[in-house]
Amino acid sequence: AMTAPARRLIARLRARGIRNEAVLTAMRSTPRHRFIDRALAAHAYDDTALPIGENQTISQPFVVALMTEMLLNDAPQKIAAKKILEVGTGCGYQCAVLAQLVGRVFTIERIGKLYEQAKLRLRDLAMTNIYFRHADGFDGWASAQPFDGILITAAANHAPPKLLDQLALGGKMVAPIGGRELQRLCVITRTPHGYTEKLHDAVRFVPMLDGCRPFADNGHAKGCAKRYVKGWADEN
Repeated sequence: AMTAPARRLIARLRARGIRNEAVLTAMRSTPRHRFIDRALAAHAYDDTALPIGENQTISQPFVVALMTEMLLNDAPQKIAAKKILEVGTGCGYQCAVLAQLVGRVFTIERIGKLYEQAKLRLRDLAMTNIYFRHADGFDGWASAQPFDGILITAAANHAPPKLLDQLALGGKMVAPIGGRELQRLCVITRTPHGYTEKLHDAVRFVPMLDGCRPFADNGHAKGCAKRYVKGWADEN
């Protein structure tokens, strides 16, 4: 049964304009309290971003729902067959929402500690259609391309070219584009002639950084050791 705070959150998402019933159902069945620190449990179902350590945040539920809706505005049977790349696993909350809607989610996290935590958390929730990689998100996941959708959970000044290359024809990228202060949600669609771009709501995300942080955090390591990045087939 849904708790009162979770019910209120879903009502708020509807009131703010989230229309896709499949997205609302996935938001409703994702236990957000499992993705945050116990000390913040009282705020688990507030419509607000929360810190998750490592200078990162769990996104505001409205933004998670909005980006998911933008990425997947298609017929339900088409959505179920999609293969999605998420850049920036973070705590795994956005990934959990996507995994309930699409065929497969490939997710990349550059911070070793968050990667490990998210992997355990999503396995505990018995989500078996997620593939994880600890790597630099700017490189994407070439061996698993092309993707029907790419969702980026950190802000870059422009869409990373390697990621655009990994979009299938007709595929969509949803990403916050802009500098530290002002970003807009951007939907980029790959067409036979190139890419079309639409700008949407103003948002605030942490910046997208390159390189990879190892599991024992001793500052920034450029690039990942190979043992962190295996072929995708054996990463589930």
